[in-house]
Amino acid sequence: MTTLTHEVPGTAADPDDGGPTGQGLVRYLVVRFLLIVPTVMVLVSLVFFLMRLTGDPITAAFGGRLTPDQLHAKLHQAGYDRPLLTQYLDYLRGLATGDFGRTVTDNQPVTHVLGTYGAATAELACYALLVALLVGVPLGMVAAAHRDRAPDAGLRLFAILTYATPVFFVGLLLKLVFAIRLGWLPSSGRASTDVQLFLQDQSSTTGVYLIDALRSGDGTAVADVLRHAVLPGVALGLLVAGVLLRLVRTNLIGTLSADYVEAARSRGVAPLRLVTHHAARPALVPVVTVLGLQVAGLLGGAVLTETTFEWKGLGYQLAHYLTVRDFPAVQGIVALFAVVVAVTNFLVDVVAALIDPRVRY
Repeated sequence: MTTLTHEVPGTAADPDDGGPTGQGLVRYLVVRFLLIVPTVMVLVSLVFFLMRLTGDPITAAFGGRLTPDQLHAKLHQAGYDRPLLTQYLDYLRGLATGDFGRTVTDNQPVTHVLGTYGAATAELACYALLVALLVGVPLGMVAAAHRDRAPDAGLRLFAILTYATPVFFVGLLLKLVFAIRLGWLPSSGRASTDVQLFLQDQSSTTGVYLIDALRSGDGTAVADVLRHAVLPGVALGLLVAGVLLRLVRTNLIGTLSADYVEAARSRGVAPLRLVTHHAARPALVPVVTVLGLQVAGLLGGAVLTETTFEWKGLGYQLAHYLTVRDFPAVQGIVALFAVVVAVTNFLVDVVAALIDPRVRY
């Protein structure tokens, strides 16, 4: 017996229409992937030339402490007396081979700085994303369910304030209230000194304190790490929570007026179940892409958050190296940030292409 099937044009079964499984998708993703390189190159180049407008790092670090001859010898040794274009091309060749150079102020490989402090920034970003999801998504659903009423107005004001208030100011307020005034939480650091020493003495460490504490099986260390993570995680997470709140509210209002939701409402479905089981899922799809796009904001906010809470990550180190004008260190950290943002945006494009069949390529 022969079975006849009917394929609707524009679905995944049609590979030639530019849909999610067609050649159009492949071409779209290849183009987006290739854009990673020029994106990183533009940012790295801007940082390279802008840093050199401030002078050379050798004079900034050692000026006044060395004789002119000694200063010139160090400039020559570091290559800062060569033509600017030659320095730029040498720097690009180093990047291509994974050589980010050495820091000027403490003479250590930049790759060591990235490896040592990168895990701390990644850990803080994960805490912030968790806070953003736990705060932004539920409150966005509440705002949509009470559209144009007092709870909605209050939550929209809250979203604006969290997004517009500088993250360092939020951090200082949290420290003042919960660390200094109430004494509930520690005001700085990633862990207590004894816990840090304990984690660093483990046979193998990831650099992510929570994972290392869990692997050690020490409940006291886990609790200490989590207590230190609360304030910086909340301060940075609220920056993204406001964006998610407004996005979820807007999308949920749209889906609540959809035909299938109206049909469920006419069948007598309870309002809470109508929101959580019928309208929420399609409204939350764009949250995935927006979270990816917020990575750049998280990395920018991490610089101020880590400085405020003395969280020894790449943001904290970047602020330090900017102060002393350590070119190689700043360029290496910014290059890593650029790669993370570019790759994340590419992954967001992939997810958006797979979950939204209305997109055409």
